[in-house]
Amino acid sequence: MANRLAKEKSPYLLQHADNPVDWYPWSAEAFDRAAREDKPIFLSIGYSTCHWCHVMERESFEDEEVARLLNDTFICIKVDREERPDIDNIYMTVCSMMTGSGGWPLTIIMTADKKPFFAGTYFAKHTQYGRLGLLDMIPRLHDIWQNKRAEVLQSTDKILEILQQQNKSIPGRGLDQEVMHQAFNELSGRYDSKHGGFSKAPKFPTPHNIAFLLRYWKMSGNDHALAMAEHTLTAMRLGGIFDQIGFGFHRYATDEKWLLPHFEKMLYDQALLATAYLEAYQVTGSQLFKQTVHEIFTYVLRDMSSPNGGFYSAEDADSEGIEGKFYVWHLQELQDVLTPEEMKFVQKTFNPQSDGNFHDEATGVQTGANIFYLTKPLSSAGPDTTALKSGDLSLKHEEIIHKLFTHREKRIHPHKDDKILTDWNGLMIGALALGARILDNASYLEAAKKAAAFILSGLSSDHRLMHRYRGGEAAVDGMLCDYAYVVWGLLELYAAEFDTNILEQAILLNERMLQLFWDDNGGGLFLTPKDGESLLVRPKEIYDGALPSGNSIALSNLLRLERLTADPDLGAKAKLLVQAFSMTIQEVPSGYTQFLSGLYLLLASTTEVVIAGNPEAPDTKAMLSVLRREFLPHVTTLLKDTTTNPEVLASLAPFTANHSAIEDKATAYVCRNYSCESPATDATQLLLLLRNEKQSRKG
Repeated sequence: MANRLAKEKSPYLLQHADNPVDWYPWSAEAFDRAAREDKPIFLSIGYSTCHWCHVMERESFEDEEVARLLNDTFICIKVDREERPDIDNIYMTVCSMMTGSGGWPLTIIMTADKKPFFAGTYFAKHTQYGRLGLLDMIPRLHDIWQNKRAEVLQSTDKILEILQQQNKSIPGRGLDQEVMHQAFNELSGRYDSKHGGFSKAPKFPTPHNIAFLLRYWKMSGNDHALAMAEHTLTAMRLGGIFDQIGFGFHRYATDEKWLLPHFEKMLYDQALLATAYLEAYQVTGSQLFKQTVHEIFTYVLRDMSSPNGGFYSAEDADSEGIEGKFYVWHLQELQDVLTPEEMKFVQKTFNPQSDGNFHDEATGVQTGANIFYLTKPLSSAGPDTTALKSGDLSLKHEEIIHKLFTHREKRIHPHKDDKILTDWNGLMIGALALGARILDNASYLEAAKKAAAFILSGLSSDHRLMHRYRGGEAAVDGMLCDYAYVVWGLLELYAAEFDTNILEQAILLNERMLQLFWDDNGGGLFLTPKDGESLLVRPKEIYDGALPSGNSIALSNLLRLERLTADPDLGAKAKLLVQAFSMTIQEVPSGYTQFLSGLYLLLASTTEVVIAGNPEAPDTKAMLSVLRREFLPHVTTLLKDTTTNPEVLASLAPFTANHSAIEDKATAYVCRNYSCESPATDATQLLLLLRNEKQSRKG
């Protein structure tokens, strides 16, 4: 018989709807029952594509013996961390504080008033390898609850006190270039010069590190910053962390060489990595980086797009109960699918071995399975064309990829989490819009516009966002990242098409974000809205982890909007935001690289470009092309359409009111550090203005 989770929309909760555990969703009903029956809460937090969440479910939550113990001892609550990042943030902080680490599945034991007293992650059914199993752990916790209640309650009060202290901002004096240098030095010290990346195994992509390094290179001219970014991006694209057949990035690599991935694919990784590769392509002109962007978007538009225009959340690591089974290849299977000539090419290019090219992490045994990876970009990988007799190498490569992809499609696919999250969609809207602008690609622009239209209609009312959409239902009050990420996406969309309606939506959503989340006492932005559900604490996040914090993205948004609209209040808020977190960031600046990318905007010379002209005219397009080619993260651009209603832009950006096309030519107005250059009436003049600035900045 299904439990209460059967009525939920979350794919993760629905996965547990047939468990014998008497699960509740997060609800007043659950907490009321816990108080009434004097039972503690067993809170389990995870997400639908989490490998170890699946393992714990199979071992324990589907097991009658464990379920009986859980039901007798606790009131059991399941939470989808992607649906309720606010709850997850609080209790993951508790877990890290109590155990020194965290992860999912997250296991919390707490009182009926939501105060935790025990935390951990994955627990097996039986005690093994020195790790306590549920069959032993649950009776011990029951004994503690019954016989040491005073100690339990005392510990919960201490934990709550620490949590409250951690969420208080102590404003500092602000930040300067020294913190940028310190972050660079920390990244440089951790840099793996052999394999790329900034840690030992496991290795995470962390694209905001790349974004920071590109800006640091722009600011300082330090070539090592650019070299670290290039090497890391290249190593990731060549490695097994990239799906060489179906495209898109897996979550992370379990080894130092980027070979063996944790196979799940997350929407946010695709968005953030596409953005990093796009910016690196602007800087370097690398065709590999350009190709990688096209491949990421191919995957997203093919496999992660909903009919309504939004983007799905994730794909699982597991299929048929085995992690990675969908993605790996055995040599015999390859020989059955490919011709002998094609097989030679694949062996030279993608490195499959007869006994497999990786080993099982737990046993050390070769599996016979292969993960495809490159040792060099294909253009210089070295297989001579005689391996395929004749013809264009890249074309043959594409034909073989398509052949293998078609064969792989016949396999049982991993589970797809088809909920649509507002914040992650904001990131993808921004990435697609940036791709449309830099690569001059109309299909990416259309996809970004369609997704934005869906978010602004299906998940927004009166400029109030909802967080999750699935099965025709928009639910869960929007949180800080929903607003910050969507504003970021809309600003990129405006920069790609210069639709004043999009700019207006970004302005209004940013205003609503400040109304709902700004901390009038300590500065900065809370994760939850001021009229949201009352939780144990009201968290305030600044750390840039797998996802950049809402405060970090909001900093960039505030500064970009200040320059687009000349609203000084936005700049003032940005400076208060920096001051709110300055003391925290100075402790370990490399933990806040997205925030430092926002700080770059504050430290760099302010540059605004207004182009007045006909958007369809060749001279206007030539000027926009100049801006598209150059890596100019400190430049904000507005387009004043002189053929329609230029007053609309002036209502949003009053300083553009007197900008006009000189002699009916496209005219660029460049202002830097509150001083304006003479107007430029052709693309070459504009390029010289921008490049002169570039030279002066390096000097």
